[in-house]
Amino acid sequence: MIVLFSSCKSSHSTVSNSDKKTIQLCDDLVDNATDNIGSPYKFGGTTKNGFDCSGLVYTSYKKEAIILPRTSLEMSNYGKRIKKEEARKADLIFFKTGGSSKINHVGLIVEAKNNDIKFIHSSTQKGVIVSSLNESYYKKAFSHINRPTE
Repeated sequence: MIVLFSSCKSSHSTVSNSDKKTIQLCDDLVDNATDNIGSPYKFGGTTKNGFDCSGLVYTSYKKEAIILPRTSLEMSNYGKRIKKEEARKADLIFFKTGGSSKINHVGLIVEAKNNDIKFIHSSTQKGVIVSSLNESYYKKAFSHINRPTE
């Protein structure tokens, strides 16, 4: 298994060309997702006309020629599971919402700092938005974080 990206943290004073490419990829993935803020929720959706949560993540990665599984449950088994404290930009964050015992929601991390994780996702009520893991709803529903690998 080849690691797609090892870290999107850019606080190093000297950054190799490989690290620069990784940082750029992570920035591009987040930009792809945030370009859709305000799009409505649509079950099965993968366009600005409407996204479901996994459709937003799938489409954001596909734009960079990275093909992820299509559903949040399938995505939750893809890549390397990491600790919350190791979360980085462009990692995938998973939830079990509405009392579900299975993964049924995914977001793309846009920022992880100051004991908070902000992620972009498509919510059924508000469409594509950025939320915080510190919000009680998401804190309660949180399952895990994966770093995609190839």
